Amino acid sequence: MTWWEAIILGIVEGLTEYLPVSSTGHLILTQRAFSLPITEASNAYAVCIQAGAILAVLGLYWKRVSEMATGWLGKVGIGEGSENGFHMGVNIIVAFMPAAVLGVLFDDMIEEKLFNLWTIVIAWFVGGLAILGTAYYRRKRRQEAGKGKDLIQLTWRMALVIGFIQCLAMCPGTSRSLVTIVGGVLVGLSLSAAVEFSFLLGVLTLCAATVYKARDAGPLMVEEYGWTPMIIGSIAAWISAVIAVKWMVSYLQRHSMVIFGYYRILLAIGAAVAIVMGILKTEGIN
Repeated sequence: MTWWEAIILGIVEGLTEYLPVSSTGHLILTQRAFSLPITEASNAYAVCIQAGAILAVLGLYWKRVSEMATGWLGKVGIGEGSENGFHMGVNIIVAFMPAAVLGVLFDDMIEEKLFNLWTIVIAWFVGGLAILGTAYYRRKRRQEAGKGKDLIQLTWRMALVIGFIQCLAMCPGTSRSLVTIVGGVLVGLSLSAAVEFSFLLGVLTLCAATVYKARDAGPLMVEEYGWTPMIIGSIAAWISAVIAVKWMVSYLQRHSMVIFGYYRILLAIGAAVAIVMGILKTEGIN
């Protein structure tokens, strides 16, 4: 892997990790464009450069993260703490648990059976339809029951539902951001609250996935690529994720998620046509 390939992969990761478009799907397409083989090492690389995206959200939402930290410290007698922060921290952990358990149990099977372009194309298309359906649901519900609940009104039961919905993102092309945002809206959160919870849940989920993959396949990744592409990719992911998150938050304050639904559907159709015509090669992908 060259340094410029590492930069582009990092930019793709950062731009797509928190947008509801599937970073995994975009990274696999980018790897195919560079004729990089889809191997255990390349899969590990795609996961590990998430470290940059994690740092982006930690920086942008540092106030919320520190509030959760002081909330937990307060419960063990260190400082005054924050009840709201503790409540939010509990919800994040509850929402994380389903993916933590199922991810460990089914990681190998998912990587063996589902990491292929046709799975990604189908997931892109279905996810696009889900976004359009959710936008319609929100318009109807807003007319009937207001704009939805704030983040502080989220209960652990609602968080658990979001956590189980997050497990759908184990299928490549689905998008963790998409399913957690949609899950938040479906349990009654406002769109802005669902987006923020998705970002915060992503920090814990992506941290766990990065550590797990680095422990499992990190040595193989370093042996094949070295440390330089990893560092370059992570920095590129950090910078591009900051831009993407800021843009998405600003955009959704004025618009719905419909644009992402149409984007996913068009991307799925374009990728399917490219595969059928032989423009996009599937060789080397499980």
